[in-house]
Amino acid sequence: MDTPLHTIAVVGLGTMGTGIAEVLARAGREVIGIDVSDAAAREAVAALEASTARAVERERITEEERRNTLARFRTFSDLQAAADADLVIEVVPESYEAKQQVIRELDAVVRPDALIATGTNALSVTRLAAESQHPERVLGLHFFNPAPAMKLVEVVSSVLTSTPAVEAVTALARELGKQPVAVGDRPGFIADGLLFGYLNQAAAMYEARYASREDIDAAMKLGCGLPMGPLALLDLIGIDTARTVLDAMYAESRDRLHAPAPILGQLSEAGLTGRKAGRGFYTYAAPGTSEVVADALTPQPAAGATGGRAVSSVGVAGSGTMASGIAEVFAKAGFDVVLAARSLEKAEVAKARITKSLGRSVAKGRMTEEACEATLARITPAGSLDAFADVDLAVEAVAEDLEIKQQLFATLDKVCKQGAVLATTTSSLPVVACARATSRPQDVIGMHFFNPAPAMKLVEIVRTVLTADDVHATVREVTTKIRKHPVDCGDRAGFIVNALLFPYLNNAIKMVEEHYASLDDIDAAMKLGGGYPMGPFELLDVVGLDVSLAIEKVLHQAFRDPGLAPAPLLEHLVAAGCLGRKTGRGFREYARR
Repeated sequence: MDTPLHTIAVVGLGTMGTGIAEVLARAGREVIGIDVSDAAAREAVAALEASTARAVERERITEEERRNTLARFRTFSDLQAAADADLVIEVVPESYEAKQQVIRELDAVVRPDALIATGTNALSVTRLAAESQHPERVLGLHFFNPAPAMKLVEVVSSVLTSTPAVEAVTALARELGKQPVAVGDRPGFIADGLLFGYLNQAAAMYEARYASREDIDAAMKLGCGLPMGPLALLDLIGIDTARTVLDAMYAESRDRLHAPAPILGQLSEAGLTGRKAGRGFYTYAAPGTSEVVADALTPQPAAGATGGRAVSSVGVAGSGTMASGIAEVFAKAGFDVVLAARSLEKAEVAKARITKSLGRSVAKGRMTEEACEATLARITPAGSLDAFADVDLAVEAVAEDLEIKQQLFATLDKVCKQGAVLATTTSSLPVVACARATSRPQDVIGMHFFNPAPAMKLVEIVRTVLTADDVHATVREVTTKIRKHPVDCGDRAGFIVNALLFPYLNNAIKMVEEHYASLDDIDAAMKLGGGYPMGPFELLDVVGLDVSLAIEKVLHQAFRDPGLAPAPLLEHLVAAGCLGRKTGRGFREYARR
């Protein structure tokens, strides 16, 4: 296209439209804001005035730059104002009828060479473009909320979109300081296509009363490093919006994982659509605010709750990274720790790993030399589980193999004193199967730590149908004492974190299998658009593709949902020995150390 995209109209001045208008005006574009509501237009101007005033205060822009920015933003109530625009971005409500009407009306207003972009994140761009007299100039331009802060922009082309149109808006996105990712036309595109399946699963998990809303959100924030928990994020997005996106995704995929959880429909129909309504999964101080207030579902301290058993000494079984990390955590918290491996030599190596870890903490000033020495003095290496005879809590962290764990629990049953709590750190195996290997299944519970144990704050506490109340209370108390955040969940595949994380990772692999997007684009989309600390393929290579495949198989076997079947590409890479960083090759190749 020969015409530079200098004058840009934004139709719909809600939160997203206002944010896009701000990005454009601050980047030197002439911006025509259009909304049928005079109040929305006034609020958009006020928002731009407030944000630029903050930028001046923080010395990011000068007062003159602020005045120029404000002068570039004009608001109107009629689409005729878009007549001189080089590009029109519509951000009206997420409905075919509303968007198609805007596109049809724009056809009669804008110049023949002007482009029309839809801001949809769920609807078919092809279907919207087909309503235009010039479908070749219609494409998707999906910003993320809040638009001024989020770096990702998905540029969506249909089979009808012209190449020059795609090139022009891609160049614009780069000039705005954004990272454009080119995607084809399918519901959700990359980021929302992966994100909303995960959010839907979280809603279904909550609806099944498997875990509380607070525990689900805390688990995903602390276990995966996400900026928000899934239910809080649904409230922010709008539960009605999420339902619309999922309906569109399901209409195309027919994947049960995309079929909106019934609770989303129930809340939407009741008008409980999230923050904007003042109530959704959580209750808010007022509509539109982020302040959560207590309601009938807020957890309360249980009156007369069962007290836990006294714990002063802990046995940790295993010699790997997880076992040494858990031993370090307990010792730092003041517990006497017996670290038992298959041989005393292996136990000594594990303690040496802890010594090295604590040394790094001392070097970084996070720990004194005295505290380091005291911590190490509390750890006693042992070459046999017989050393667990007097421990109050035994924690196994051996290989993720049910037969090995059952044999270990049978041994713990023999060597541990009566009243000792026996815990498994399994991430995917049934805890009750470990419990049944003992004569005291009421004393067995799951304590799922996350790697690296010294750094990660989450512990999933997995209670079986046989676990005693005081055992559950004991582990919650101990988890708090070691400065971790406990979340309760039942004994089912994946618990909270893995049950939500691995279907998302599996769906990312399917996107690559279907040639919809590249590894790099998907990773960038989830980091820049979803706020994830790592993209899915980065994470898969870190976790290990063999470990990921094993967890996927457990989830598929447990829930029998075809959508949970491991992606064939994952199985092929594992069969080829490409297991991720640990082998030097997974989805990507790594330099050998």
